[in-house]
Amino acid sequence: MMGFQAAPAQLFYDFCLDEHVPADHLLRRIDNHLDLDSVRTQLNPYYSSTGRPSIDPELMMRMLIIGYSMGIRSERRLCEEVHLNLAYRLFCRLGLDGKVPDHSSFSKNRHGRFRQSDILRHLFETVVERCLAQGLVGAEGFAVDASLIAADANKQRSVPGSEWSVQEAKDNAGRSVQEYLAVLDDAAFGAASQVMPKFISPSDPAAQWTGAHKGHAFFAYATNYLIDTDHGVILDVEATRAIRQAEVGASRTMIDRTENRFGLKPHYVVADSAYGSADNLAWLVKDKKIAPHIPVFDKSHRTDGTFSRADFVWDGENDRYICPAGKELKQFHRTYETARSGITSEGTRLYRARKKDCDACELKQRCCPNAVARKVPRDRNEDARDVARAITETPDYERSRHRRKKVEMLFAHLKRILKMARLRLRGPCGARDEFLLAATAQNLRRLAKLRPSRLPTAAMAV
Repeated sequence: MMGFQAAPAQLFYDFCLDEHVPADHLLRRIDNHLDLDSVRTQLNPYYSSTGRPSIDPELMMRMLIIGYSMGIRSERRLCEEVHLNLAYRLFCRLGLDGKVPDHSSFSKNRHGRFRQSDILRHLFETVVERCLAQGLVGAEGFAVDASLIAADANKQRSVPGSEWSVQEAKDNAGRSVQEYLAVLDDAAFGAASQVMPKFISPSDPAAQWTGAHKGHAFFAYATNYLIDTDHGVILDVEATRAIRQAEVGASRTMIDRTENRFGLKPHYVVADSAYGSADNLAWLVKDKKIAPHIPVFDKSHRTDGTFSRADFVWDGENDRYICPAGKELKQFHRTYETARSGITSEGTRLYRARKKDCDACELKQRCCPNAVARKVPRDRNEDARDVARAITETPDYERSRHRRKKVEMLFAHLKRILKMARLRLRGPCGARDEFLLAATAQNLRRLAKLRPSRLPTAAMAV
């Protein structure tokens, strides 16, 4: 006999929202580690003491955490999902009859109080502190890397870089253009490179035209992560232009900020060869006293069959190179009345062989067939590069290179699970806000996975 579902005729219902959300739901586990009391304190000076009560800022923060943790990219859809989903209502403390704010409230607060108070940075650092309290950060080694995220900019509406003018942009400056003009002297954006991009988007000029993915070029920002290699906790995040100079500068900013904010300084930093320039290695080795587990960025290898710089032996005690034929290459073969630094405009020292040695050498055709004598450039920070080269021969280097994959996994998780393959917001501030929220969501998910419930205070102290 076919059954028939009749509408229930009850007038009153006994419904408990808590009983209908599974105990092991992701948002329940995240809620165990979420403390937004400091958010209220941080935002309090930006609210008036008179007038009608505003939307609870904690509610908006909880809704944003849901959106970035669950891969809900649209704020309009986020409001609909929170209205319908019981688990979302429980997480937001809305109950069954709580009113969900309009999606436009997020935009109004984002461009106002949230950015004025830098509340998203504060929220991110609060979650990092929670990771520290839960023992998820060992601080022995950090990994740093950058990944490209497509900007909300259309190639069809772009203009050639040679035709774009800053003065014209000032005349009709929207919000994203104003943000770009405000960071023209910032090392992460305008001052990162003097090279004019091939194309510029008038709607978001800070987005970089790039073909780094070896496919169709597109407008993008770079999200930079500094993570702890123990459990992959994101310790800092920075938004920059999608070029190497800006990404390397961001790594320094994040290492300094992590040390100042949390008192964390690693024994080593692991990264790819993009961070292996002489200046960056010297900063790590000499200024920060951090071991660079980084491949050296070196273009001295020759492919024409002649000797490369690696074929010459460095004699640091006598400040000279020894060529394959046993002759010496020195900076100066005579003494000058006025002392010379010997450093070129490129920041290198040139070590030259004597012409008479090269003329009589049997290896001249394999060394300098088109020059009267061989010269070898040596960077002024080559000693830092030598430190990095020595580290690459150790077993610790092999282990750290394997652990560096955790940052690549975070980027894959960001794009495939959290659906952040393309930004919704424009301008440097929009990119920064999105990257901070995404990194906060990833850390909260990491906490929920590794520490599903709160540890007692005594256990955390141990």
